[in-house]
Amino acid sequence: MSEKLVIKNIFWDVDGVLVDLNHAYFEFLTKHEKYKDIFKGLKYQDLAKALPVNKEKYGAMDLITHPTLGKVLDHDFCHTDDFYFDRPLYEGTAEVLAELDKLGYRQLTMSAGFDMAKKKEMIARILGDSVKLLTVEVTLHGDKMHDTTKEEKLIQCMQKYGLKPEETILVDDRIYNIYSALRAGVHPVRFRSEFTTDLPEDLRDIPEVGNIYELKDWLLNNTIMK
Repeated sequence: MSEKLVIKNIFWDVDGVLVDLNHAYFEFLTKHEKYKDIFKGLKYQDLAKALPVNKEKYGAMDLITHPTLGKVLDHDFCHTDDFYFDRPLYEGTAEVLAELDKLGYRQLTMSAGFDMAKKKEMIARILGDSVKLLTVEVTLHGDKMHDTTKEEKLIQCMQKYGLKPEETILVDDRIYNIYSALRAGVHPVRFRSEFTTDLPEDLRDIPEVGNIYELKDWLLNNTIMK
């Protein structure tokens, strides 16, 4: 039996892990005045046909990866509050965050956006009372979504809060952020949704969970706190 990891800190990605970004994308494409005719008749289960997932670097849905409208879709989504803030919590989020807090885990967010103040507002609004259980950290996207911003922010947060990377996990759905965690010395756990794609071969040993309940079970069965 392999020795259990000592884990004391959890960095949560927000979009696609704590909140349902896929829902927001579907509502945006099918109800925004500029796009509702283009995507008329789109069914939720077919969302990946409208937003093909980049399997090499993303592994999860993103507006920016649309083959022709990516940049304008992403811009319009980020600048239309009715859709930008429409990201419901995944089932169990509030419950599990509270349970992990009582168990003594230090919980932080690690989320990126093009407007950090607006991203913090979104996190606070959607998480509600649960935001009190978290240290909210956001980082600014660079010119490319899969740049090193999250890696650098993780390292900065380790230093800022006196956390040890080897005692920390990052729960994230994006492939490029899994690599960022590894480079920062943090243990990644991959979060899967209905539209995420399989990890590349060199990441196949990374643990994956399908919901926040599974993440809690993984922690309790595979890690310890000292």
